[in-house]
Amino acid sequence: MQKSNPPKKIFKKQSQSQPGLEFKMDPLPEFDYGTPGSEKLLNKNCIITGGDSGIGRAVAIAFAREGANVAIVYKKKEAQDAEITAQYIKTKFNRKCITVAANLAKEEQCMEAAVKIIKKMERIDVLVNNAAIHYPAKDLSEITTPNLLETFAVNIFAMFWLTKAVLPYMKKGANIINTTSVTAYRGSSHLIDYSATKGAIVSFTRSLASNLVEKGIRVNGVAPGPVWTPLIPASMPDEKVQTFGTDSPMKRPAQPAELAPAYVFLASDEAAYISGEIIHVNGGEIVNS
Repeated sequence: MQKSNPPKKIFKKQSQSQPGLEFKMDPLPEFDYGTPGSEKLLNKNCIITGGDSGIGRAVAIAFAREGANVAIVYKKKEAQDAEITAQYIKTKFNRKCITVAANLAKEEQCMEAAVKIIKKMERIDVLVNNAAIHYPAKDLSEITTPNLLETFAVNIFAMFWLTKAVLPYMKKGANIINTTSVTAYRGSSHLIDYSATKGAIVSFTRSLASNLVEKGIRVNGVAPGPVWTPLIPASMPDEKVQTFGTDSPMKRPAQPAELAPAYVFLASDEAAYISGEIIHVNGGEIVNS
């Protein structure tokens, strides 16, 4: 019998504690795709949760490249990543970048973050609900109640809380973009609770789109496959980190910068007739959407 080749190792052994910090990763994720902007989001005011690092950082930078002002909501432990993102936006694109620390697992902190941002921005044109966590577990018996509750609070409850707080400041033409996952469609044996929250996000996106269509507010989502973000070394064993993403059809994970254009498109007027939809950016994996 022919032996199958072991997965290619594309990253170094590395580990971090939750929530994971981008500036400690090796190699650093690619967060700026570098092509010139075309003012697709000129002077739009945008909120991105988890905007300090990973997909959120790439989205914040892509929005600023297109002329937007951004507010990033981050976890207190991620202050250094948030500052790196803010300074990059201010110095390279000369756009406003507000940073607000909050524990999105707490409803009152979601509300407080919204108030702080609205005081400085007044009007919100785009809300990107992106922040997420996961705690891998081999089977259902290993999923602890505290981890389960935190995963649901950060990944889906926070979307309800923050969206409720921001909606009164969104007018016709505004839009909401929610980050779901390929795991919502094909499941994940070691991320059962995380996958359940991502499935809930798909339903939340479609239902909210229907609810807000008469107000002229669009709601869509992006479903990433494997992406090289701080969540990976912070939640996976060393050996899994080394081969992360190599089981995708393209045999590698995405870089955050490869996700950002999907968010720019959905946030722009080019997507004016699109609502209730999910864009799949997963390296070629075919899923039932």
